[in-house]
Amino acid sequence: MEAVTICADCAVRDKALCGALSDVELEALNALGRRRVLKRGETLIWAGEESAVCANLLSGVLKLEASTADGREQIVGLLYPADFVGRPYAGEAEFSVTAVSDAELCVFPRAPFEAVLEDHVRMERLLLQRTFAALDEARGRMLSLARLSAGEKVAGFLLDMADRAGGCRATGFGPVTFDLPLTRGEMAEILGLTIETVSRQLSRLKEAGAIALPGARGVTIRDRAALEAAAATA
Repeated sequence: MEAVTICADCAVRDKALCGALSDVELEALNALGRRRVLKRGETLIWAGEESAVCANLLSGVLKLEASTADGREQIVGLLYPADFVGRPYAGEAEFSVTAVSDAELCVFPRAPFEAVLEDHVRMERLLLQRTFAALDEARGRMLSLARLSAGEKVAGFLLDMADRAGGCRATGFGPVTFDLPLTRGEMAEILGLTIETVSRQLSRLKEAGAIALPGARGVTIRDRAALEAAAATA
């Protein structure tokens, strides 16, 4: 079918909401979707404005930001390839959604997307399941901020980024290398640490041989077992 052909080059189809849809459901969704590229720093959705679109993130990393009472922006979460973006049935966006790396999305107008959900109950149920999974992840992150040490937070963050962010490079049995889309300041913000603490923990992991830090943003995981141990027992 045409929808299947159009979606054939989607790198995250098996992991995204679309991966569990039938051909009929795919056609209904594909009739609404359009590809959109965001450059680093470009905002897709602004908090407090009309929630006009939903999307599947195909590549890159997005950040969710909330405005504090004194006007500052606080990162409250990250979205990775295959994650769903936006909130159906919400007239106003609660968080701003901004690209922290170049990103590509499959974007759907919110109101027509809601109509498709209402016509395809199974799709609506699948989206609800993904929403609950995201909520569980957010609760886990809250526990992480409250209970884990600085070393555990940084090591766990690097593992999560390597596994979920995409763009990793590896040759044969060589180490995995990727570019951090976040600055150290942004890492510190989302982990509840200071920039100095993040830098210190990265240096410790480098000295221990768990990682290498090629270039300004590059990270090479030299010893994944050691990094996993640091994430669990720092």
